[in-house]
Amino acid sequence: MQATAIKRWEWIHKWSSLISTAFLLMLCITGLPLIFHDEIDAALNPDTWTPANPQAEHLKLDQILEIALQARPGEAPIYMSFDTERPVVNVTSGPSADAPGNQMHFASYDLTSGNIVPPANVGEDFMEFILQLHTDMFLGLPGMLFLGAMGILFVLASISGVVIYRQYMRNLAFGTVRQSKSKRLKWLDYHNLLGITSLAWVLVVSITGVINTLEKPILETWRSQNLDKLIESYNEAAVSKNKTIASVDASLDKAIEAARQAAPDMTLQFVAFPGSEFSTRQHLAIFLHGNSPFTKEIITPVLVDATDGKVIGKQEMPWYANALSLSRPLHFGDYGGLGLKIVWAILNSFTIAILITGLYLWWKKHVRLKAKQV
Repeated sequence: MQATAIKRWEWIHKWSSLISTAFLLMLCITGLPLIFHDEIDAALNPDTWTPANPQAEHLKLDQILEIALQARPGEAPIYMSFDTERPVVNVTSGPSADAPGNQMHFASYDLTSGNIVPPANVGEDFMEFILQLHTDMFLGLPGMLFLGAMGILFVLASISGVVIYRQYMRNLAFGTVRQSKSKRLKWLDYHNLLGITSLAWVLVVSITGVINTLEKPILETWRSQNLDKLIESYNEAAVSKNKTIASVDASLDKAIEAARQAAPDMTLQFVAFPGSEFSTRQHLAIFLHGNSPFTKEIITPVLVDATDGKVIGKQEMPWYANALSLSRPLHFGDYGGLGLKIVWAILNSFTIAILITGLYLWWKKHVRLKAKQV
């Protein structure tokens, strides 16, 4: 490789690293507890709750919805989700179906009795703070997009680092650490060794992180294009966007059963009520997912008319929405249980070491160059 090309790669590596390092350190440090979010939650909030009537037949979802709305007079249903391990249904409501997140109310209900399930709040404020800092630094969409740009810079830093490593280590065995050389060279060798060892992981986590930062634009694109096309493809269901939000006159249980028949061999995930972000003003959007470790992240929405419970149609999510769904668990190592999470944590620690040693090496070089100019 020519000297000019090497210098170009070094310039890319230097500035992509320096610009992004502080933010990447923040992401790595906040990412550690988020990897073990479920385990931390289970430790802080041991599951001591039991259903009121374990042997009783479960209440209908229409009954649960009625109980939830009676407890919040004047509010509208927004979402209903389902606990996969307990007979619990979660209902989100608000002053209107299109209310912002800070006006939403979330409550969980026992399917065997309709009683409220006490929330597990110990440590939740701290974990929510960590998640928000990691996701958007409390800046909303601009913060998410900024962190996405930092992720792209980290990908550039990693690729350029491999090119430089290959060039400078071509006469040495892979992974060589020159113990007899200067302290700076040993730090450089450790920096390179950790970088090349964790390269695949760094690229996976960086790319999935960038995809996750595009969540809002991806969902908005899906809603404005694919959801509208699904409605427009059924002339009898075509509606004006200016119409008021429809009330749910149809039976929720029957609507869900109709959706299950339209998407057999899938599991119910959540329901978005008319007017909510994930539905239209006149339909229930019933989301189902697959049952295998891979397909459980792929969701399929089924639209049901809120007035009569008839299925309007279903549509597979577009590739970019599926990429988002698959990126979320992969980013935090949620695919393989505790073992994979431990591997993720170790590699995350490697990345912290890479960033710190990179800063050290840049500073030592900077000091040395300044000394020569004196």
